[in-house]
Amino acid sequence: MYRTGIGYDSHRFSSGRKLIIGGVTIAFDKGLAGHSDADVLCHSIMDAILGGAGLGDIGRHFPDTDARWKDASSIDMLKQVVDLASVKGYRVVWTDSSIIAEEPKLASHLENMKKAIASAGISADRINLKATTNEGMGFVGRGEGIAAISICTLQKTG
Repeated sequence: MYRTGIGYDSHRFSSGRKLIIGGVTIAFDKGLAGHSDADVLCHSIMDAILGGAGLGDIGRHFPDTDARWKDASSIDMLKQVVDLASVKGYRVVWTDSSIIAEEPKLASHLENMKKAIASAGISADRINLKATTNEGMGFVGRGEGIAAISICTLQKTG
């Protein structure tokens, strides 16, 4: 049996924080605001996995009211989500994600992001990443933040 989940996340820019996307620190003058490291890509993948496995969303598992997740690594959180899905009998067979940002340009970072995401337990050959802009429209287009959307296909293993 196969199941599919979709995930979306967005965060506004914030001064004084590192910009971390897909587990990769990117040189930029702003980071993203959030309780954890605000990694929009990892968060969207986490929600897609959780959705496909019928396990709710990241807010249920990593609430922003819980001090344990303050400034937490989203790669570590993603590993926990992959493990949760595995315990429920699912493995990720494919994930496809788009990061939406006017700046910084992200294409040159995609391979490193893929390696970082793979370190959380998703085989690198099962990960596809893309970067695009919002053509100047909306909060992303105005340079106020970054968004990501992901879809994951899971296979029941047991």
